Amino acid sequence: LIRIIRTAEDQILVDATGKKNGRGAYICPRRECLEKAVRGKGLERSLKAAVPPEIYMDFEKEMENCHVR
Repeated sequence: LIRIIRTAEDQILVDATGKKNGRGAYICPRRECLEKAVRGKGLERSLKAAVPPEIYMDFEKEMENCHVR
């Protein structure tokens, strides 16, 4: 799973380490999971904040670095 967080400063970040402080949400590193999260606004509900498009692009880059079996 890949973690996305909202920091105390209201920044939305992809947390590849899984150790940064902030309200977090997890998404599996599959394209269909990302598409479902975007379509259903699941991340926005979990983080209680709007998620900018560049975060989804960062997530896609992180997905490329993950090895899904």
